[in-house]
Amino acid sequence: MAMVKIYGIKNCDTMRKARKWLDTHNVVYDFHDYKTQGIDAETLSRWADLISYEKLLNKNGTMFRKLPEAEKTDLTKAQAVILMQIYPSLIKRPVIEYKEKIETGFNPEKYAMIFS
Repeated sequence: MAMVKIYGIKNCDTMRKARKWLDTHNVVYDFHDYKTQGIDAETLSRWADLISYEKLLNKNGTMFRKLPEAEKTDLTKAQAVILMQIYPSLIKRPVIEYKEKIETGFNPEKYAMIFS
């Protein structure tokens, strides 16, 4: 089993860049497409505990903007976890799990520091 696990949506441009970077740098990883495979509340809650749900929730995406105002206002961790489980597109991409840590988003410089 790979030491690195990358979560995201297969056809996302940012995911393609991240996976290409990992492949080019010979980083062995498992890929989990939460659009097709889903994501459980326990994993989302653990991630939210590690980095906060605010950093995990993609408020800049189309899906968040489409949500009714009542669902976006005064979010708690529990509410955010439910929303991200129902709408995986709300999770920032990619999420990388490694050495009991997680990172969100794709940044080549950060990846170089992590995987060097």
